Amino acid sequence: MSFIKPSIITAGIAMLMFGTSCQDNTSEVGSSLVNDQSEVIIDSLFTITGHAVPNNAILSRTTMQLLGGINAQEYGQFKSGFVTQFMPAQNIDTDGVTVNDIDSVKLVMFIRPGGFTGDSIVPMGLTVYKLNRQLPSAITSDFNPSGYYDEQPWATAMYSANALHNDSIANLAYRTISVTLPREFGQALYREYTNNPATFSSPVLFTQYFPGVYVKSTFGSGRVMNIVDTRINVHYSSHATIGSGSTLRDTTYNFTRSYLAVTPEVITDNIIHYTMSRQLEDDISAGKSILVAPAGTEVEMQFPTREIISSFRSQGQGTAVLNTVSLNIPVENIHNNYGIKPPANVLIILSRDKDKFFANNKINDDKTSFLATYNETDHSYGISDMRNYILSMLDKETLAADDYTFTITPVDVVTETSSSGYYTQSYITGINPYVSTPAMGRLLFDKAKIKVTFSKQSVIY
Repeated sequence: MSFIKPSIITAGIAMLMFGTSCQDNTSEVGSSLVNDQSEVIIDSLFTITGHAVPNNAILSRTTMQLLGGINAQEYGQFKSGFVTQFMPAQNIDTDGVTVNDIDSVKLVMFIRPGGFTGDSIVPMGLTVYKLNRQLPSAITSDFNPSGYYDEQPWATAMYSANALHNDSIANLAYRTISVTLPREFGQALYREYTNNPATFSSPVLFTQYFPGVYVKSTFGSGRVMNIVDTRINVHYSSHATIGSGSTLRDTTYNFTRSYLAVTPEVITDNIIHYTMSRQLEDDISAGKSILVAPAGTEVEMQFPTREIISSFRSQGQGTAVLNTVSLNIPVENIHNNYGIKPPANVLIILSRDKDKFFANNKINDDKTSFLATYNETDHSYGISDMRNYILSMLDKETLAADDYTFTITPVDVVTETSSSGYYTQSYITGINPYVSTPAMGRLLFDKAKIKVTFSKQSVIY
């Protein structure tokens, strides 16, 4: 007697397309010696629990800088400045340029249109300080800059979001906050480059010469700016002789060049001060699972792994196949007057793995870590398939609490795009702790849905 079994997974998927559980005679070999019956079982009677936990110290892993402050009744008080090193330009124009041709120096911070939270017209003030020592490599959002900078202000500026200047150096789509620095600093950079060009050969050597700046929000409240690019631009003249013979003449050209810039290779850190609103504190004390970012709260979730495995095994482990495990968590917007929404992306990861995930610059493996994007239409975070996670847990003889305890934490996602012919594809290249627009949202675990599908096959002789 011989027989051939059909693909259980294929059969299960085919029946799922009709959205029903059924039984079909799927195979006959020879003279009806064997009947194979397959059915799909959908189980969604699972519950999730969770609670908010503090997330006050965020690992610096971004070039985005936050500047300003807001005081929102529903959100709380938020204020941020930043410290940063700079990547030096490897080549500085010296052809026809002398140190006296350095005209002016500006610290320029670029903002995308609409790249802020709060009021566009409220006046804000900032102060720039020079760092006097190198920043530590392991740096977080609760970093205390005291002792790292000269307390004598290096420069100051006033600005508003609707009165920023366009800057053609980067892109006209960007607007800028521009701060005038001492001309002598540009001249010093020129001299250092001409006398010791090796200083500009690497960020390590350069930060020994110039450790960076501390930009502090010093005046005003009502807006937080998202700075996506920061540079120190030098304005200078270059002299040349053009023409020949009787047309020979001296000509002067005016240039602006970025001598220094913030890049992923250097250390930059947002110094965040956040005091949660009484409303959020009361909601969290009452057991509500609320995400607050940046530097607020994340949510610890107890996933019903034991119950899912028990349900699977009760179907007959020897003949059942686990097809899919999906998760959908509704999110409630918390009313506020600043347009603060839930974070655009969250990482759902086994809590025991979170720290090493960020420390090692990992991306989601869809086994112990999952990326979920906020759905603006149905107001939820969703994971389409946690099958590999459940399968890995099936291999364990016993489950400990850290096998099913997850952390839901806001993140920023870094992508790169590649093109081939007519096709363009984006790839995730980094997942970093969230440092962006203030965000908050309540996770509704009581309305969350877990859907598990099994394919089960019986052989009837």
